Amino acid sequence: MPVYNFKKMSPVPAAPELIDIVLMRTQRRTPTIIHPGYKITRIRSFYMRKIKFTQQTISERLTTILTDFPRLNDIHPFYADLCNTLYDRDHYKLALGQLNTARSLVDQIARDMIRMVKYADSAYRCKCLKRAALGRMCTVLKRQKASLAYLEEVRKHLSRLPALDPNTRTILMCGLPNVGKSSFMNKITRGNVDVQPYAFTTKSLFVGHCDYKYLRWQVIDTPGILDHSLEERNTIEMQAIIALAHLTCSVLYFCDISEHCGYSIEQQCSLFRSIKPLFANKQLIIVVNKVDQQPWETLDPEKKEMIEALAKDVNCSLMTMSNVSEHGVSEVKATACEKLLASRVDARVSGKKIEGVMNRLQVFHPAPRDNVEREAHIPDSVKEAIAEGRIGSADHKPKRSRTGYAPTVEDVDGGEDEVMNGEYRKTARDLMWENGGPGVWAPDYREQYDLKDEEWRFDAIPEIIDGKNISDYVDPDIEKKLAELEMEEEQLMKELEAQRMGEEPESDLDSEEEAAVEAIRDRKKIINKMSQVKKSENKPVIPRTVRGRTKDMHTPGDRNKDVIKEKMDKLGVDASKMIERGRALDRERGRKRERSRSRARSSSKDDIEMGDDDHEMEDVGLSKTQAKKQKRSKSEAAKREASITRGHSRPRDPSQVGLHTEGAVKAAKKLERQGRKGWMGAAGEGDNRKSVHLVKWMNTGKKRMGTHYCR
Repeated sequence: MPVYNFKKMSPVPAAPELIDIVLMRTQRRTPTIIHPGYKITRIRSFYMRKIKFTQQTISERLTTILTDFPRLNDIHPFYADLCNTLYDRDHYKLALGQLNTARSLVDQIARDMIRMVKYADSAYRCKCLKRAALGRMCTVLKRQKASLAYLEEVRKHLSRLPALDPNTRTILMCGLPNVGKSSFMNKITRGNVDVQPYAFTTKSLFVGHCDYKYLRWQVIDTPGILDHSLEERNTIEMQAIIALAHLTCSVLYFCDISEHCGYSIEQQCSLFRSIKPLFANKQLIIVVNKVDQQPWETLDPEKKEMIEALAKDVNCSLMTMSNVSEHGVSEVKATACEKLLASRVDARVSGKKIEGVMNRLQVFHPAPRDNVEREAHIPDSVKEAIAEGRIGSADHKPKRSRTGYAPTVEDVDGGEDEVMNGEYRKTARDLMWENGGPGVWAPDYREQYDLKDEEWRFDAIPEIIDGKNISDYVDPDIEKKLAELEMEEEQLMKELEAQRMGEEPESDLDSEEEAAVEAIRDRKKIINKMSQVKKSENKPVIPRTVRGRTKDMHTPGDRNKDVIKEKMDKLGVDASKMIERGRALDRERGRKRERSRSRARSSSKDDIEMGDDDHEMEDVGLSKTQAKKQKRSKSEAAKREASITRGHSRPRDPSQVGLHTEGAVKAAKKLERQGRKGWMGAAGEGDNRKSVHLVKWMNTGKKRMGTHYCR
């Protein structure tokens, strides 16, 4: 598995797209209706919520971008230098830094504008501050147009990079262009690298995989390298230089001795010497390629000496190969893999961890005690069994049972009957099919017990507790004695029931009290049944104030004195005093009601008289119409006051309601209204509904005299 996977990076939107995303999300996720009649605190919270939501959305988007892109200081040096070569480290860091600064600016703008909205004194001012905040945030995003576009291009290129693991087993090929590196990779891997007869066909790193000794190997094909200074090398060549510098791998340096690549052997040797420092601490093999066109044996001795001198100089292997005839391809692959495996083992052995492992290993080498040769020994009983055919045939091939399998040609010919004719011992499979098949029969493993006396194998295993055998303390006749006890107990119970058959249960109550108890129990049963019937009825519940009143002359309610007296008499309770007390309370309530009515009438008369006097005094400067209006308003006010005193209770002091101040009373009323919304279905600020007052298609066109049909 590769360590870095850049294909999962989310796309980077352009600046206009990012602004549209943020504003549309704010419009969808926040309330959209506010009325000037709302309290100023509610208006402020409405607009502060929009500002805060916009800031959070922008911050989330920019944080996602900054998190997805790799930090060059935290990733492997190979990828860090590769990014520096492909995208310019300074430009890359500058773009990410600008986005980080933009995120900080948006947070600062949101804090400042929310602080100003907290002290706004009107809905108009809150709205203006909200528009200013969103506008400033969008301006900050517009200024990041170049950075966002650059990062999107970088993301696209990063997603196309090969999934390369810098820490796994790797074979790397390098050399001048057109020397056969890509052809060799196509031979040993399932990769499909483009191969053409001109230079720089490969312009980037290609990764393939192959198997060797049940291990997965990573094969990297690099672009060609030209022989000039490091400063003059372009981006394509620098990718190969970076791979050679940072990857721990086995390096194959390809050399074309046929010189069909366009470069002489002297130039190829010169390139080897110039990049020789990059081969340090790596397993190097010089591969002499294209020997099918120019055999290594017939090569010019001077050129051959130059190549051999390179191999001796760096103490590496020299191998010949041809991609066309596939001569030496497998040998080169095997040699490179073996060298890298050996070097990785040596590195681990020379490390600090190997000491802790070696201390736990101990290898024994047995020494011979004498010079006698001891051959394999077969007991005589086994030889006899083989000869008789009880274990296997004479040629030492065992006869297998076909029981439970589908019949074959051998079974039809009678071979199975001849084999299983009693000369062979039945196997567990044969016994299983004879006794019901799998899941029905299981072998008795006690037959395999190795005991001193074979008769002991099927004995019950003793159960020991605290060093004592349980069977020594168990009475063998315990079940028989228990059955006798149960029978005796049943006989005694039957005799007791027979004695009680003619007797009645004793009671402390006399006959009248017992009759009353029975009546009360019957009445309770009836009441329970009636309550269940009433609960199951599908009808509205009668309010408690109306419940029990007399509906008409035929159905007196439960509050009727005759009904109450009848019920109480049935229960044995004297209800005369209770009825008399109820009458007294009714008379007292009636006197209070008459007294309040008389007071209201007298006060209204006094007001009317005083109003007449005032009217006479004010009529001097008023017209008749104005005087009538004034008189009518005063009379309506007097009627309204009388109705208020008659039907409503007067407002009480907050302390009488259980509250301390008028502010607490207002807060309680507000909470009551808010709680009522849940079951009254009141609309909140999040309900975006627009009621159409004047429908255009119903109010346009010619209007005729008389009725007008809207359609």
